[in-house]
Amino acid sequence: MTLSIRKLVLSVAVVLAVGVASPALAAGGAKYPRSGGFSFEGPFGTFDQAQLQRGYKVYREVCSACHSMDLLHFRTLGEKGGPFYDPKAENPAANRFVRALAAEAQIADIDTETGEPIMRPGIAADRFPSPWANRTAGAAANGGAYPPDLSVMTKARKGGADYIYSLLSGYSDPPAGLRVGAGQYYNPYMSGDMTPFWDGDHDKVPPGGFIAMPSVLMDDQVTFDDGTAATVDQMSKDVAAFIAWASDPKATERKQSGVGVLAFLAIFAGLTYASYRRIWKGIAH
Repeated sequence: MTLSIRKLVLSVAVVLAVGVASPALAAGGAKYPRSGGFSFEGPFGTFDQAQLQRGYKVYREVCSACHSMDLLHFRTLGEKGGPFYDPKAENPAANRFVRALAAEAQIADIDTETGEPIMRPGIAADRFPSPWANRTAGAAANGGAYPPDLSVMTKARKGGADYIYSLLSGYSDPPAGLRVGAGQYYNPYMSGDMTPFWDGDHDKVPPGGFIAMPSVLMDDQVTFDDGTAATVDQMSKDVAAFIAWASDPKATERKQSGVGVLAFLAIFAGLTYASYRRIWKGIAH
């Protein structure tokens, strides 16, 4: 009986070990993401509005040519904690910055009188427009690889904003001995296994993997309104912060609510303990 129990425990341990190890193996040998030193990290962190505005500009002028953000509406940009929040605006949809940014976009719609398809200027209630009519068109224009939607990208990738920052700013020339296929680009922060493509020492397989997206950022590619130098590192950091905010626009409010709840619970616990001591004072129990 004891032997059977030991076998059972050993079998469960093996299954758990395989289950835990599998994701690590699947993650490949990518380099650990560099820290972006983001202001929103930690339980008390908040988003830097100036950084979010710069990040939005990088997304709009560079990333939006290929990547959609289907879950984000223009009005969200004007919500509290957002890049263009204005406390003087009656509501996010009435925010003058939001309306101006939305009007720059062309939205596919249907003419209510003729039923014909038209393109019209965007309004605050519209979602961010996709650069592709459908996934097939997007994949065909990018060598068969459809550019992923960025709406919740920091939630979908281990490392979050640090991963996106490291990936965008971490492109490097492939080491000698690494065979890179057509339409592929080497990035040490991309998960993968370079062993099948490595002709060098098998004990020194380079980290990283292949990605279908080339390095898209270059110094001074955009002009920031606040005068910040538009280096590749800065743009990578700013757009990573914007994508992190877009993935969770209510993060700051949720953190603030959490602090309030914890403070209430601490006070309530103190009052409860004081009441307990007063009621049961001098009574043996």
